[in-house]
This record gives sequence, structure tokens and C-alpha cells, in this order.
Amino acid sequence: MCGAAVMTATLLSAGGSQAQSSSYLDFAGLTGELRSLVNGSSNASMRSIGMSRDGREVWLVEVGNTSGTPMSERPAVLVVGNLEGDHVVGSQLALETIRFLLNDPSAASVLSDQVVYVIPRLNPDGAEAMFASVKFDRRGNAFSYDADNDGRFDEDPGEDLNGDGMITLMRVPDPSGEFMVDPDDARLMKRADKAKGETGTHTLYTEGVDSDGDGFLNEDGPGGVDLNRNFQHEYPYYQADAGPHMVSEPETRALMDFMVANRHIGAVLTFGHTDNLVTAPNSSGQLADPSMIDLVSFAAEANSDIYRNGVFGAGGGGGRGFGGGFRFGRGGRTAARGSVLRGAQVGRDNDPQSGRRPEVVVNEQDREYFSAVSEAYREITGISEVGVNRKAEGAFFQVAYYQMGIPSFSTQGWGLPTGEAGDEDAGDDAPDEAAADEAAPSAGGGRGGPGGCGGAGGGSGGGSSDAGIDAKLIGAMDDAGIDAFVAWSTYDHPEFGEVEIGGFMPYVTTNPPADQLPELGRKHGEFVVRLAGMLPRVSIVSTEVTAHGGGVFTVTAEIENTGYLPTSLQHGVVSRAVQATMVQIQVDSESILTGDAKSSRVQRLEGSGSRASFSWVIRGNNGQSVEIFVRSQKGGTDTATVTLR
Repeated sequence: MCGAAVMTATLLSAGGSQAQSSSYLDFAGLTGELRSLVNGSSNASMRSIGMSRDGREVWLVEVGNTSGTPMSERPAVLVVGNLEGDHVVGSQLALETIRFLLNDPSAASVLSDQVVYVIPRLNPDGAEAMFASVKFDRRGNAFSYDADNDGRFDEDPGEDLNGDGMITLMRVPDPSGEFMVDPDDARLMKRADKAKGETGTHTLYTEGVDSDGDGFLNEDGPGGVDLNRNFQHEYPYYQADAGPHMVSEPETRALMDFMVANRHIGAVLTFGHTDNLVTAPNSSGQLADPSMIDLVSFAAEANSDIYRNGVFGAGGGGGRGFGGGFRFGRGGRTAARGSVLRGAQVGRDNDPQSGRRPEVVVNEQDREYFSAVSEAYREITGISEVGVNRKAEGAFFQVAYYQMGIPSFSTQGWGLPTGEAGDEDAGDDAPDEAAADEAAPSAGGGRGGPGGCGGAGGGSGGGSSDAGIDAKLIGAMDDAGIDAFVAWSTYDHPEFGEVEIGGFMPYVTTNPPADQLPELGRKHGEFVVRLAGMLPRVSIVSTEVTAHGGGVFTVTAEIENTGYLPTSLQHGVVSRAVQATMVQIQVDSESILTGDAKSSRVQRLEGSGSRASFSWVIRGNNGQSVEIFVRSQKGGTDTATVTLR
């Protein structure tokens, strides 16, 4: 269920909280639809958690029945969409998830027992590019960045030279180029394999001209910081789209502030370019290899040397640029090759024995939970295979798991075209653990960005992912009848002479057709209900009082976790990020003669009905009421009262 994006800002004309959105919404349209949903229900509220660099609100919608247990004491799910600017489908799925939660009867227990927080569009500035008159895949926010370190900002963007309303790619005849037309499909390109006697015939660039006259094309355009590369875990140091430092952006800071203030969040779902739901972490805890689009990666290579200009001993420049000189403080894709410190990352400048390094694979004891959630996701959504899938570096879902111990999941929210609209039956074809193992990354690096995003920072967890998915993706879209490619056509370029302009249309590799949004949204709403139902849930299931005479009593309480997930994942224990579940008897400490402590703790209580028992020998009065309290940071609270007799 997927395909080319319908790029329209058409808003819903009626229906408000009931009618599903079958068109992509700009910021004003999304805000209006969120307000309509919230105003039409007593179970939702909406507030801003921060402002974007261009002054747009980052909206948060809280969904839950306000009666009963306070929201802050309930197990919670956080849903975040549209971290990457070009992944507008994420905000649409988040919107439809809210609609499902408020209107579908199956969500009633979630509204009563849990709370769901939804941030539909973390990157409102980047998303607006989808609705511009000239479209280009923009991942970043509105942060102005001097990408080529020439003292000017955003002065060399891509241009729509052929006037088709899109910025795509140029393939330029070049006898010293590294690329050649793919003999299997003339729309695509491949790297010439000299070992097979192949000769490169072309160099690829983003469509445009050398606006700043520095010998490079389109190396310093708008796009700012990719918010899903701006977080703390495996942060991609010194890469232009990752920002000047971790959590440098007001949008990412707002999200982290919200996470820190709401530690009762027990699961995270993000919509983004990296998948760990369709294919769960394998038996080694690794994610599947990234799959990047070669056409875009090849074009990005034309400017890779711009980030090495001025580095002593770096050698000559590449493409049409220049090299040599000395190094300025900022780097791009290749800057990490220089001798620079890299924080806590293992590298040649860090002693791997000097302290414990951050984990980069899912804990062995947590993998079964990721697999179970993945199975539920495939069952509900029917998605069995994704298209573009990039390596996670500085992604929010990584922080949620590795730094905060929370089960955290990421999905593109749609799958590779199947040839039949709406037919994406994954029930029998869903990848099993063995398939996930085969897809696991090996050591090594890679290149490229997601989909039509281009630029630095895609990376690769395994050597096999150097090859993109161009042929598979374009073939699937052809079979599905999706218009996804701008046919190459000649153009008289002012610098190169005759070139060809074409390539994948902006947004088609990262967003499905708009008419699929209602059904995709409904399925993801159903999945969020399932995920919320898996959260830990603690309760006091039995109590007993034994009188020994003389005002001495034994009080026993048994607690149970009725949720599927444990009260803390094992990595939450290892990272010390999740508080232990506390059981407390409400008497003075001096009244406890022996047995458990007044406030006793269990670090990790398994789910599915696992129990733990606590016992206190106390001094009290016959007929006295004593309260017992249990609190789990991710699993809620409960109380019970016993009478001493």
C-alpha cells in the first residue's frame, strides 16, 4: 500500500472530527484539523510544546478520558510524526491515529486506562516545502547553515531549470565520470565496474547551476537540520545536516523536554525513514541494512569534496571543485575522516578500553518484545516490505530506547508497492526472525540519503547496502501504475552544455498517494491501540493480615503486572533509566519490626501476569486501617487497604 504522493494542500471542507483526510495538509490545514478533532471530543486536548525556527507551533495532542486516574500516573504511549521534513505522511498518520482513538469503540479501554500523546509534526518548517510551487525533497528545518563554509548561507540552492515545478537531477556527459547508464533500465544509473571493463560516462548533480561561482553546484541550499539526526544517540558528528551539536534545534529540544518531564511514557512510536517494525531487530540486536536510492547518492557524491576543502593533506578536490588548503572548523560527510575527537564514540582517537561505550544493539533480553510488537504491526497494517530505509544515526527512537530504556519503534508507515492498490497482505509473507538475521548489518560504512533526500548522512550498517533499491522501487511503482519518475530530457545548461534532467519525483519515495491515507491511518490507529494494551500495568491483587497477638501483625501483599511488557526493559535496568517498581506500606518506619522495608522495590517485573510478594511484620492496633501503595514508572499505580485484626 504505497506510491507517489499527491501534493496538495486541499483541506477537509466538512466532517471535522469524523471525516478522514485524503489529502496532505500544510501547517494551517493540519492545525485546523487538529483543532476540529480536539474541539469535538472531551477526551482530547491540544497545546504547543515549542516553536519552530520559523515560528510555527509544535503541537501536542493528549488523548485520554480525563476522569479517573490523573494522566501523569497512567502508562503512556508517545507518537511522533514528520521528524524529517519530507516525510509528511508521518503527520497524516498521526492525525488519523488521533481520529481513530477518539472515534473507534476499540479504543475505549485505552482512553480509560492509558494516555496517548501525539506530536503530529515535529518539523513544521521542513514540511511546508511539500506545498511550495517548486518542489524538492527537504528533510531539514529552517536552520540556516553555511554548508560550504564560505561565509554565506543558503546561497547555492537547486533550481528548476526546465520549469516542470520540481528540482530533480542532472546527468552530465563526462568521460572521467564514475557512472554509466544502467543497461537494464536506461532511466537508472550504475557505478561503472572497471574490473568488468565498464567505463564511466556521466557525472550526476542536483538540478541547478553554480549560483555562487565556487566550482560546486547546489552545495549550499535551504534544508537546515534533519531533526531525526539531531538527537543524542550515535549522533553523526560533523555532518552538516545533523546540526551544530546534539539537540541544537528548538524542535528537538521541545521534544526532549517533554520526554524528560513525562517519564511515565512506556512506549514510543515514530514515523520516519528508518524501520524496526516491519523487520524487527535480529538475533544479534541489529536493524536491517539500510537501502538507499543510488541516483540521489550518486548526485550527492559530486559535492562530497566540498567538505574537505581546506584540510591539510586532503589532496585534490572532486567533481568540478578544488582542493588543498587548510581546514575550517566544520565538516560534512567526509570530515569524520580527519583527526578530530568524536566524543564517546569508538574510534581511532578513543581508547576502546577507557570506559563503557553506549550500546548500539538491542539487549538480548529485550528482543522478544521487539519481535512481538513487529509481528503485531505486520498483522494489523499488512505491510511486509519497505522501500527506502536509512541507517539510524541521531534518531529520536534510538534515544528513547538506548538513553531512556523505553521500547521504541520506527516505521515509514507504508510499504513497497505491490502492483495492486490497497493489496498488501503480509500475513503469510511477513519476514521471520531468520529473514531479519539475513538482513542484519555487517561491519562497514555506506553512503547516501533516504529516498529523494540526497546529501550526506544516509550511511550504511553493512557493505551490501552500497547498492540502492532504484530498480526494485521503480519496477514496483511501474507495476502499480504510479507516476514516480521524470523522464530524462535534454537541456542546454549554461555551464555544461547539453545535459539531461530527470529522476525520481520529489516526495514519491517517502510518501504514498494521498488517497491511501485514510486506510493507512486507520490501521496505524489500530496498531497504537494494540501497543497501548501491551504496556505494563501493575496492581495489588491480594492482601493478607495475620495477627500474632500483643499488637503484632504480619501484612502480606502480592502485586501483579497484567500487561505484556515488563515494568522495565532489561536495557532500562542496565542504563538505570527506568525507576524500579516501588511497593510501600503506609505506616511509620518505627512500626515495622522485620520483613521487607517500608518502601520495597522490584527492578523488573515481567509481564503477562507475573507476580511479586512483599511482607511486613508491624506493630499496630486492632481495627487499624493500613494502606499499601504500588507505583511503577511505566506501569501505573494502585492502592489497597487492609484492616489489622
